[in-house]
Amino acid sequence: MAQFQLHQVDNDDNDNDDNEDDDYEDDDGDDGAIPSQRWDRCEQKVYLEEEDIELTFTGYKFLQTRLYIYYLACVLSAGILFLLGRWMPQRYLAFVAEKCDMSQAESVVVEDAWGQLVTEVVFTKYYGGPINSVFSPEQMEKQEDEGFDEALSTGMLHDMRYFDYQYIRFIYNPVTCSFMQNSKWKDPEWSNIINCDRGIGRETQQERTMVFGQNVIDVKEKTVGQLLVQEVLHPFYIFQVFSMALWLADDYIYYAGCIFIISTVSVLTELIETKKTMKRMRTMSKFICNVKVFRSGRWRYLGSEELVPGDVFETTDSDLSIFPCDAVLLSGDCIVNESMLTGESVPVSKIPITDKALQQLDLSLANIPSDLSRHFLFSGTKIIRARPGAANPKKQARTDDVDFGVNQAPRGLALVVRTGFNTTKGSLIRSMLFPKPNDFQFYRDSFRFIGILAGIAFCGFLVSTVNFIRMDVPFRLMIIKALDLITIVVPPALPATMSIGTSFAIARLKRSNIFCISPTRVNIGGKINCMCFDKTGTLTEDGLDVLGVQCADAEAGRFGTLLNRVEDLRAVPDSMQERGTSLLFAMTTCHSVKSLNGELIGDPLDLKMFDFTQWILEEGGLGARTSSVSEAAHNQSKGITGGIVSTVVRPPGAKQFNLNDVLTHHPIEMSESETFLELGIIRCFEFVSSLRRMSVIVKKLHSPGMDIYVKGAPEAMTDICLKESLPSDYAERLSYYTQHGYRVIACATKSMPNLNFVRAQRVKREQVESDLTFLGLIVFENKLKPTTAPIIATLSNAQIRQVMCTGDNVLTAISVSKECGLIQPSKEVYTPRFIMGDSTTENSRIVWENTNDGRKTLDPMSLMPITSSFETMSSGQDFPRYTHLLNDYALAVTGDCFRWMVDFAPEATLHRMLVKGQIFARMSPDEKHELVENLQAIGYCVGFCGDGANDCGALKAADVGISLSEAEASVAAPFTSRSNDIGCVVKVIQEGRAALVTSFSCFKYMALYSIIQFTTVSLLYAFASNLGDFQFLYIDLALILPIAVFMGRTEAFPVLSPKRPTANLVSKKVLTSLIGQILIQGCFQATVFSIVRHQPWYKPPKYERGEKNIEGYENTSLFLLSIFQYLLVAIVFSVGPPYRKPMSSNRPFVFITAGLVLMSASMVLFPSEWLKSFMQLLDIPFSFKLFILLMASLHLVIALTSEHVVFPVLATKIGQVIQSIRKQSSPSSSLSVSATTTTRRMSTSQRDPHRRSPQYGDEARIEVGQGGEDEQGSSPSSPLIGSHPQSPFEQFGRGGSGSADKESAKKGKIYKVVQEEMRIS
Repeated sequence: MAQFQLHQVDNDDNDNDDNEDDDYEDDDGDDGAIPSQRWDRCEQKVYLEEEDIELTFTGYKFLQTRLYIYYLACVLSAGILFLLGRWMPQRYLAFVAEKCDMSQAESVVVEDAWGQLVTEVVFTKYYGGPINSVFSPEQMEKQEDEGFDEALSTGMLHDMRYFDYQYIRFIYNPVTCSFMQNSKWKDPEWSNIINCDRGIGRETQQERTMVFGQNVIDVKEKTVGQLLVQEVLHPFYIFQVFSMALWLADDYIYYAGCIFIISTVSVLTELIETKKTMKRMRTMSKFICNVKVFRSGRWRYLGSEELVPGDVFETTDSDLSIFPCDAVLLSGDCIVNESMLTGESVPVSKIPITDKALQQLDLSLANIPSDLSRHFLFSGTKIIRARPGAANPKKQARTDDVDFGVNQAPRGLALVVRTGFNTTKGSLIRSMLFPKPNDFQFYRDSFRFIGILAGIAFCGFLVSTVNFIRMDVPFRLMIIKALDLITIVVPPALPATMSIGTSFAIARLKRSNIFCISPTRVNIGGKINCMCFDKTGTLTEDGLDVLGVQCADAEAGRFGTLLNRVEDLRAVPDSMQERGTSLLFAMTTCHSVKSLNGELIGDPLDLKMFDFTQWILEEGGLGARTSSVSEAAHNQSKGITGGIVSTVVRPPGAKQFNLNDVLTHHPIEMSESETFLELGIIRCFEFVSSLRRMSVIVKKLHSPGMDIYVKGAPEAMTDICLKESLPSDYAERLSYYTQHGYRVIACATKSMPNLNFVRAQRVKREQVESDLTFLGLIVFENKLKPTTAPIIATLSNAQIRQVMCTGDNVLTAISVSKECGLIQPSKEVYTPRFIMGDSTTENSRIVWENTNDGRKTLDPMSLMPITSSFETMSSGQDFPRYTHLLNDYALAVTGDCFRWMVDFAPEATLHRMLVKGQIFARMSPDEKHELVENLQAIGYCVGFCGDGANDCGALKAADVGISLSEAEASVAAPFTSRSNDIGCVVKVIQEGRAALVTSFSCFKYMALYSIIQFTTVSLLYAFASNLGDFQFLYIDLALILPIAVFMGRTEAFPVLSPKRPTANLVSKKVLTSLIGQILIQGCFQATVFSIVRHQPWYKPPKYERGEKNIEGYENTSLFLLSIFQYLLVAIVFSVGPPYRKPMSSNRPFVFITAGLVLMSASMVLFPSEWLKSFMQLLDIPFSFKLFILLMASLHLVIALTSEHVVFPVLATKIGQVIQSIRKQSSPSSSLSVSATTTTRRMSTSQRDPHRRSPQYGDEARIEVGQGGEDEQGSSPSSPLIGSHPQSPFEQFGRGGSGSADKESAKKGKIYKVVQEEMRIS
């Protein structure tokens, strides 16, 4: 959905036009009224809900004269101006175009939330159709200041002006004078099913094809030429071209040639890989098939690309295996596999849409609500089974349709509502094609660091230029050599080496059956400090075993004994016989189980429940079974038939009966024997997460009327059951089972003797699910997966917070949490309960009670244990004081209380709940999504692991989402694990940490490599010398290339450390190490440079003006020393435990490094004559060769010692000094901070009055304290600690303009209200 807003701008030119401004005042005297002339029609804001981003559109009209001048300037500047215009599009547009009204725009510049600009050409086509066939009624709301508009008065749109941005079509709306997205359009005639199944005509189809385009998700493949230009004109490769030109000008022909070959191979490899990726993406997304469509009053086969919204097609066509568009089911039923889109491996049943649901269908929503998704057929989902609905005799036969007449067997019908990239699949494909730019701090810091290196190069450029002027170096040579320093300090291979660790990590994850579709998320996985888990199917087994059933005794008013076998239901006392039989019927009918090729499929819980009964299930179209039912009966059910499908169940060995006899009330001749017992499911009200229950209408053989059976959460059943039918020990039994970790489902029933088939299709759900008689409980064993407890223990030892997020009962969740170790058994757990109001009422009151002792409660504002209650209970001699345990507790939050806390509670209380909450139970899919976002808002790096479609939103919102799915790759989450346990979580975190550390190591290595070479060249520039052509080749190709590649191959350490690796390149630890190593290598090079010039055999180099002057003792000595420095720095920066395995485990790296050391040592000690000539080396005494080796060895020892001993201590000392300085300055700023906090809270309260509740008043506030970063990495991520963003007094959360610094904002700031729970040294 797109929301549009016209922008008012302040025009400086009009500031002095006071008289004009006075004339524009409105009749009411409102000075704030703005005339139409003052609105900026050049710009508009567009919010894309499905992408959650805001776009800015700016209309431009090109100036032909300036455009020709620009082309001429590009030619005269040899393309330099063209490159600048390509890299700086704002400057280009400012020169060649001018802003204009959207109605006259030839091009529209689209700017996204990250400042990226794209220019799209506006196309114009003759349309000539009604304007309401393009825009929805809400999009036709006219601005108050608009004048006469022809389109609004005539209702026609003559010319359609549009552009496509990232496969989204925006069409100009002349009524609102803005471009609008057309994907939210819905035909006004889609108000009832009868109107929908008429289909459309050829003329309408042509109009809608022009508006919506073809129904095909066709990813446009760029040509080889386009890709080549895009790749070559990237700043990285332009810098490569500049460098090679410079080297050629300096006669480094061989080096330039080798780099040219490598760059060419790199470009071609990248081009081939890009083509493969685009081809693979196109193959995956593009789907075309033949569809049987009702068009212009006839059934005909058409290509799926010709479908448009409003078309009606047949779902039961045997040739149709995958839905080619988004549609709603009009008749029949379907079972589909949606694992590609949602990760849900369990087949999903689809039922026909009702008139009410059709009217509620809102195509502007980013996600289809759960109550509508059961009617919605998503594009790209596989059809497992499709069956027709009942024939509708009311529908007139179309005699002109000879081949595919409606007089044939009934069909399953569906209505096309969205096509192409407007579908849900299209939106997901777009998110893969155009991912959000990575905002990870490491990547931002790396480019900043490259800028610092460029600054160092510029300083070297100035110094060298001054020196060359002093030495009277020719101007051409002086410029070439000075510019050469820039190519040395900023290594061209730097960006490529940063992705090496990620590539190795993805390959290792793939070997573990963990597939990644978002490589940038791998490094982020190394920063996870909060991991959320779904419960059922993730922490516990999918298939719950039925422990037994417990019926209610009508006479005793209590529960009977637990029955472990279905046969025991027959042996219950007479007082329980009726309810026991009804409970059995409820278990056999109230479920989502379907039969496919003789195999039962459906929800695992429903499957286990039905298997427990040992009954037989058969399915058949009701239309087929009711072919002889009188037409009058069908005439009464106008608008409802066509979608009814029966499911029949009967006990094993029972004979089958004809459902027609039941529906037409002819059961007299049939025997009353149990062998003819059969139940037909007439109608099903699917499970709705907000109601937490489902129900069915069932027809039993020989019985008048029909019966209602309902099953759902025990808490939800108490509101719809008759109070007298509930056992007196209901709460006690439920508490016992849930506290022992069992999953409990409650069942209820009622009989409706006057309900017939027609009324059953019309009755409302509220009438069915009311005044029920409670039957009993079904108790399931919720077994943990074998790997759950060990993985939870591993995460706990690593101080990664674990949170359970489930739709199950809160007490069951607490029991499972304690069983798996997510909550320690000794820890107190508090749950919330409404004592006044509910989740939708602002004035509601919540009490937080201890699950084991209701007398213990929490303060409703601070969520801290009320001290008085502890003092009272601990005052006796039998109760030792345990005030120190006040903070050793956890919260188990229910979904309704979570909803209220988010909507109405103060921020301090909400954040306290988020930090202390270990369990979030009875959470809907949207609430899971919201929980993840709220945890991110207080600074957590959140991971989420789930296995079903109800986790889809949370998986996408999390920093790292891991889906447990059978599919090899699902677009539901960045990571997909084919293993069905949570062991993949530890693997992703381990590989993420290893990849992050590897990226740091490679970056530091490449940076130091360039500084080492910069130091060598700078020293040689003192007398206008330099390294030789083959010396550069040896360093870059023989040493750096293999080291950089195999350096990142070290595998992840098998044990998770409590300390997380830092993602901050400018942290004290990283900067201390990098600067220290730079100084060390510089000292050693300067020492050798100085010593060699004082040797008795030393001869000063002969300077020849205009020559390269390579050979010299300084050159030989520095080159021989530096080749060891490149190798030993790689050893120093090869980080091992606790994030990666020891360097010795990386055998290729060890062998290559050892081989290069030996080869370099032989070059120093025993160089042959041809080698010395080839490398342009002079002969030096053997003693000095040993001295060079000694200096290299000493450098290694000092560098290793400093890296592992000196620099960490030094970084800690620096941190302490900085902290002390901050503490000294904090008293003077405390007053202003307090004032700022108060001001912020007041403004927040004024902005959103719902954020405060009378229960809490305005006393809740957040105190912010300072916390230092752990110098060995990031601060330990305790489950009790919540990080606060960097600027707590200016911005809270991760959104807004400050979101670019969200990673750095997580460090150093924590709430004092949280610090009270755990002291960190």
